[in-house]
Amino acid sequence: MKLHHLLVVIDPTRDDQPALSRAQWIAERSGASVELLLCDFNPALDSGLLIPQRDLERARLILQSERLDWLERLAGPLRQAGIRAHCHTRWGKPLHREILAQVVEKQPDLVLKSSSRHGLLKRLLLTNTDWQLIRHCPRPLWLVHHASWEGQRLCAALDPLHESDKPADLDHQLIAVAEELQERLGMTASYLHSYMALPQTLAFNAELQINYEQHVKATEAHHRAALAQLLATHPEVKAEHVHLREGFAEEAIPEFVRNHGIDLLLMGAVARGHLESALIGHTAERVLEEVECDLLVIKPDTQKG
Repeated sequence: MKLHHLLVVIDPTRDDQPALSRAQWIAERSGASVELLLCDFNPALDSGLLIPQRDLERARLILQSERLDWLERLAGPLRQAGIRAHCHTRWGKPLHREILAQVVEKQPDLVLKSSSRHGLLKRLLLTNTDWQLIRHCPRPLWLVHHASWEGQRLCAALDPLHESDKPADLDHQLIAVAEELQERLGMTASYLHSYMALPQTLAFNAELQINYEQHVKATEAHHRAALAQLLATHPEVKAEHVHLREGFAEEAIPEFVRNHGIDLLLMGAVARGHLESALIGHTAERVLEEVECDLLVIKPDTQKG
């Protein structure tokens, strides 16, 4: 995973900018440049029956100039730290389309965006913009939690049996990204695969009921073998960093994140179809809604080229 050019989505509605802080942390360790992007739109300045178009355009330019000045002030600490920083504004809606247009134009190695905040909950609260970026952003997407950042441990959630409809090579991409981040950012990488045997209450015949314990052991052995086969081509991954957990992914992964102090969760995502409402997968969406750490979403082929 290249870390030469980071694109940070700035939120004009909040004073703190967790994504920018995270980008600076990454840039200090990787030497990456940072691009600050602010997308803005005000319907009052879009059209007006009683206001000449040239006056509306002048007002938009003034507002964008003010936004750009603010971005330049935000970029000041990065430049003082020796980080190359550039600032851009865009006018338009919806927000995710403007962000995606900038991504397509600039082709950053990594896109960072702050997650929404909630004082009573530790988990990420994903907005509609977050979901649209998860589904459609062609580059790796790092959603930043507003909680304190230790920057020590990352976990890649693997699916060697591809039960979530992931392409076979996406797990290899996740491992490669995790190893790269471990080397470049000094984080310790863990690898997790969760599985669930058929619940006994759903056993569909008498033979399965009688041999249910054997079924559970066989299911574990099947998943363990698939995980071992996946990792056989990655000798750099140490056995002590590989974890197999029984349980539904939407429960096992957030629990592992909490219990092991994970700062960054890596997950693969595959959009289904070409509709705006396309889902990345019911299980994956439930996992993303429950994690209590930063989230890095990797798409197929995002690391090529």
